[in-house]
Amino acid sequence: MEESLQQKRLAFIGSGTMAEAMIQGILRCGVAAAENIWASGPRKERAAELTEKYGIHGTTDNREAARKADVVVLSVKPQRLRMVLHELRGTVRPEQLVMSIVAGAKISYIAQVLGTPSVIRVMPNTPAQIGEGISVWFATPQVTPEQREVGRRILTALGEEIEVDEERFLDMATAVSGTGPTYVFLIMEALVDAAVHLGFSRRIAEALVTKTVLGSVLFARQSNMHLAQLRNMVTSPGGTSAEAIYQLDKGSIRTVLSKAVWAAYQKSKLLGETLSQDDELDKRPNGSPPSEKLET
Repeated sequence: MEESLQQKRLAFIGSGTMAEAMIQGILRCGVAAAENIWASGPRKERAAELTEKYGIHGTTDNREAARKADVVVLSVKPQRLRMVLHELRGTVRPEQLVMSIVAGAKISYIAQVLGTPSVIRVMPNTPAQIGEGISVWFATPQVTPEQREVGRRILTALGEEIEVDEERFLDMATAVSGTGPTYVFLIMEALVDAAVHLGFSRRIAEALVTKTVLGSVLFARQSNMHLAQLRNMVTSPGGTSAEAIYQLDKGSIRTVLSKAVWAAYQKSKLLGETLSQDDELDKRPNGSPPSEKLET
């Protein structure tokens, strides 16, 4: 199986940050060879950059990339997906595996426009860029065992992966793990600013906050204890942690975070609904797209 995976040809439709992170992981873990990877985007400079850095095939021709592939990875921005799907209609073959990392885009919509039944929808996250990501994914019943293993190996190259048995969990994952790094970075930024306000230099403040967050995460993971237990361990009665937590609860931090996750979840669902509802192209003869420049 490992040898057959090496021979698989992959095409990334959309050559942005997450596509590059996936390419890096795939090459680092030996999932596929560089000569079997294509990355397509609108800018020639970007295509040349990826070719020089990784030895892959950079191109600006989405159709060419898709035609050559066994696995087509949709890695465009949500607002560009409709145009790209219609561009690829008739190019993607039914036997090809399609993987989508486009936030909110429903499998039924992708499968309908492309005319392919084998689709895996994935929600990766930013730490995938350093091989520490976590990807939540769902596959249609038509995805073969071999295709499923190919998809799993690709996602393992980015970090950990969790397969779910219902697509609705993808919108939830978008709000928790997909958007999650944003919450963490914001809290870290706020802690750094608070440390600077106390009198630390920004360099020292950033070092303190970054190492504290990293150490806390590793400790939580290795301890196998409930998060509430860990919090109680460092919260002495009448101590500094107790006073800090009192202020955090007084500011309704739990409620604010819950509202943020809920808002992200609703936005993910809306993105998918908008794609389906506003796609009048399917009603036109041959699904011909309007005269608008295609971008990925």
